[in-house]
Amino acid sequence: MVLYAAAEIPAAQGPFWPEYENAVLRLGDRSRAETELDQRAKRVERFHIEPLTEHKREYFANAWRQNQVNFLDDPAASIAEADNLVCEVMKERGYPMADFERRADDLSVDHPQVVRNYRAAHEIAVRRTRGEANTEDLRQAMVYYRELFSELLQSPASREVHR
Repeated sequence: MVLYAAAEIPAAQGPFWPEYENAVLRLGDRSRAETELDQRAKRVERFHIEPLTEHKREYFANAWRQNQVNFLDDPAASIAEADNLVCEVMKERGYPMADFERRADDLSVDHPQVVRNYRAAHEIAVRRTRGEANTEDLRQAMVYYRELFSELLQSPASREVHR
C-alpha cells in the first residue's frame, strides 16, 4: 500500500486520511506516520475478515435495537453494552480482540471514516466509569458507536471495499 503526504491528495481520496492526520500529530513526523499506517495495513491483511451471515447480522441488529430501547432507562449500561456489541461483531467478523488501541488501529484500515468516532465513544465510556460523563455525552457516544456498528454489520469483506 502506498501512502501519500497530506498535501498530495484531497482528504476524501486518501485511504487512511482520517488516521493519517492523527498519526502525524501523535508521532510528529510524516515518515513515521506513514510507516505506522503501512504496518497496520500489512497486519490487517493477514486477518481473515469475513462478512456476517444473514442470521448473525439479524441477531446483532436485534440486540442493537434492544440496547437502544434500554438507553432510555439506563444510559450508562447501554453504553457499556454498545461497546460490547461492537466488540462481538468485530470478533465474529475475524478481528483479533486486543486492547482498545490495537482494535481501533485495526479498524482504521478498513473503516477509516468511523474509527475517529469509535475512539471518541470509547473516551466517553471511560469518562462514564469515572462519573465524568453526563447524559448528553452518553447520547453522543451511542451515536458514535451506532455509526461503527452499522458499518461493521453491513459491510462485506473489507478488502473488497477499501482496496
